[in-house]
Amino acid sequence: MLTASTDIQFLKGVGEKRAVLLKKKGIDTVDALLRYYPRAYLDWNDLTAIAAAPFFENVCLKAEIITPIETSRVRADMILYKFLISDGTGQAQVTLFNQNFLAEKLRTGREYLFYGKLDGSFVYKRLNSPVIMEALFKGIEPIYPATRGLSSKTLEKLVKTALDSVVLSETLPESIRKRNGLCDIKFAIENIHFPLVRENLERAQKRLVFEELFILQSGLSFLKKRNRGKSGFIIKNVDLTEFENNLSFSLTGAQKRAVNEALADMSSGKPMNRLIQGDVGSGKTAAAAALMYAASKNGFQSALMAPTEILAEQHYQTLCRMTENLGIRCGLLTGSMSKKEKNSVKSALKIGEIDVIAGTHALISDDVEFNNLGLVITDEQHRFGVAQRGKLSAKGKNPHTLVMSATPIPRTLGLIIYGDLDISIIDEYPKGRQKIETYCVDTSYRQRIYRYIKKFLDEGRQGYIVCPLVEENETLDVTPAVEYYEALSHNEFKDYKLGLLHGKMKPKDKDTLMRSFAAGEIDLLIATTVIEVGIDVPNAVIMVVENAERFGLSQLHQLRGRIGRGRYESTCIMISDSKSPDTVNRLKVIKSTNDGFKIADADLELRGPGDFLGDRQHGLPDMKIADLFSDRQVLHNAGKEVEMLLESDPNLKSEENAPLRKEIIKLYSKLNSN
Repeated sequence: MLTASTDIQFLKGVGEKRAVLLKKKGIDTVDALLRYYPRAYLDWNDLTAIAAAPFFENVCLKAEIITPIETSRVRADMILYKFLISDGTGQAQVTLFNQNFLAEKLRTGREYLFYGKLDGSFVYKRLNSPVIMEALFKGIEPIYPATRGLSSKTLEKLVKTALDSVVLSETLPESIRKRNGLCDIKFAIENIHFPLVRENLERAQKRLVFEELFILQSGLSFLKKRNRGKSGFIIKNVDLTEFENNLSFSLTGAQKRAVNEALADMSSGKPMNRLIQGDVGSGKTAAAAALMYAASKNGFQSALMAPTEILAEQHYQTLCRMTENLGIRCGLLTGSMSKKEKNSVKSALKIGEIDVIAGTHALISDDVEFNNLGLVITDEQHRFGVAQRGKLSAKGKNPHTLVMSATPIPRTLGLIIYGDLDISIIDEYPKGRQKIETYCVDTSYRQRIYRYIKKFLDEGRQGYIVCPLVEENETLDVTPAVEYYEALSHNEFKDYKLGLLHGKMKPKDKDTLMRSFAAGEIDLLIATTVIEVGIDVPNAVIMVVENAERFGLSQLHQLRGRIGRGRYESTCIMISDSKSPDTVNRLKVIKSTNDGFKIADADLELRGPGDFLGDRQHGLPDMKIADLFSDRQVLHNAGKEVEMLLESDPNLKSEENAPLRKEIIKLYSKLNSN
């Protein structure tokens, strides 16, 4: 017998060549094959009468072939086979394309099962290229995601071989299975692949969804427990009165709550691992500055890492402003600084002459040393991998860690993405933050929009026009930034100072252009989504987004957050000619609210977690069967079970929990390697 961890190459029917194809799909072991679930099913048990069968939906018909099979060659490479079928309630014409091997097996007067989609009319129904089985066949047939060299039928045969060759080990404790009405692992794996009836398939799905979410949350709880198990710097006796009196504004209730939650962590004797999540402009930096002030008053250094140089510089300037007259020494370290400047900053950090430093990835260079690093902050967490965050923390001895994100993540998804962190949410705007009026129009409004933009520019304000692509693409009918910039520069906006910003530019050129825009030297910036993060220009009050259908909801909201940052009322205009229901629904949402969390929830519901996260998961395992939106209740139930289990057996040392511990360690190694 094989084991679950046996290399897939050694499964009967695989071999070296097929193993290469399987491993490209992530199927490297027998267990990975058994966890490669079908993408759909043909339910041969769910019969529909021809007379009642809907058009353009998959149906299963049990019918008799009532006419001889007619053969006709319509061209050199195409032979059609046609015949009529009847089930007593109605008739339909079946057409097979180039399926000689199948046509030869069929017999007039015999009954078969036909699976496919009907079209035509109620008088003359057609069924093209159906799947055909013997009438006595029972069960539900799996359909697997296939690629060249690996058909669904091939994968089906290999799964059957694997099921006959391996003994499946239970991963969930029996007590948890009983409380949640879950079947055992053997039944689940057999019936997720080859269920005889729909009820068995549903039971298998219920078990495997729960198991996936349970193991993931268990692994993340272990990660959090490990972080909390280390000793941390104690930040104590902190009175923020001096800090708050030094500000030119008052902290909101939400900011104070986030700061107090973080201070409670920092005074506990264990390292803080916390996320401060807040919408664009909610005041996360001020909350972070309060914590850096607290660390400094206890004799510790703080580091704030940002994804771009201009954002790092903005943080540096903000921190200098907020800590002015408080005796806190601020520093800046970025890649574009001269060698002399860098060496000076590094030397000051090492001997403790800098209390608070803002910087880019330059902060995690091997030659950067701190005197007494007690607090590490990363901004726009999704731009950094877990490993980069860890590398900065490694500059100190188990420092407190804070991550900040203005990317609204649905609370459900936040449990997964930030499972190793405690979460504080700033859901209140500071006074003076301007509301952004949002409009959604089609391209017939473009000239009116240009006149509207000029009105603001003539008043001394600035604006953005965002395009989805850098250059023209022959296959996509969307506005390219480069050609658009050239056209506007020589026509509608020839009397204004325009700038072009996109991701293909060199980092140095991008930073130079951003600084020019921030300094008011550019009136209108034509850009791609490179401006999504890192530009804070209070004078920018108008944004136009071309081909708005090309962007996700949360991305549109992030872009919109680049305006309305000063004392002027601001306007965002989304342009799209798309009439698709998806686009219409998304633009309705973005128009109706400025609440990033409501938008994130809507985005998750409309697009699903895979598209929502894109490449921002940073190594978290893909959900093979669970859906983080539709399975929210299961996620909640599994989380409760994780809490109970770890409370009774924190290290999963019992014999019953040993298999689960093994699965968690396997998952933990994936989480910890990113």
